[in-house]
Amino acid sequence: MANHKSAIKRIRQDQSKRVHNKYHARTTRNAIKQLRDTSDKNAAQEMLPKVSSMIDKLAKRNVIHKNKAANIKSSLSIHVNALQ
Repeated sequence: MANHKSAIKRIRQDQSKRVHNKYHARTTRNAIKQLRDTSDKNAAQEMLPKVSSMIDKLAKRNVIHKNKAANIKSSLSIHVNALQ
């Protein structure tokens, strides 16, 4: 266990940040899966900006790497454009 007050505070902060990051990452992953499962082009085009925004926010907060975010957004836009 930590011996300093600052280390104990850091542990508390890390726990709350981990829960926060886990929630937003899980929510984004569910939105990505929902978008990939959508077969309606209009619905997919409507969802794409919202999902892209969620991905950008994760990258901005360093939950995921910025290049991974770009790769995910690229693959999603290719998927949406390929729908009939």
